[in-house]
Amino acid sequence: MSKLKEYLEKEKIDTRKLLAASKRIEKMTAQDRKIRLARKKVATGKPTDAEKETAQMKRRSGKKVTAPTLKKALAGEPLSKGAKKRLARAVNAVSKGEVQVADLF
Repeated sequence: MSKLKEYLEKEKIDTRKLLAASKRIEKMTAQDRKIRLARKKVATGKPTDAEKETAQMKRRSGKKVTAPTLKKALAGEPLSKGAKKRLARAVNAVSKGEVQVADLF
C-alpha cells in the first residue's frame, strides 16, 4: 500500500475529488496564455519592459492529474516529479492541511 493511498484513506478523501481539484487548479487561464506569449516574444525578438516582467512570472502547467496517473500513484508505481507535484497540489486543495510531496511518496 502506498503512502498516498494511506493518507487518502486516513483523511477520507475520494479520488474523484482529487481529479476534479486537479482539473480546476491546473487549468490554463488568460493570464497563463499572456505569460506564454510574452516568453515567446522575449526569446524571439525585441520585447518591451512589460513583456520582460510578464515573462518572468510563473504560469500553470495546463496538465491535470489523469485517472491512469492516479491509479499508478495509488499502486505505488514510480511517477515523474511533475506528476507528484500535481498530485500534492490536488491533495492540498482538497484536504485541510499542508502536505509535502515527500509525505505522500
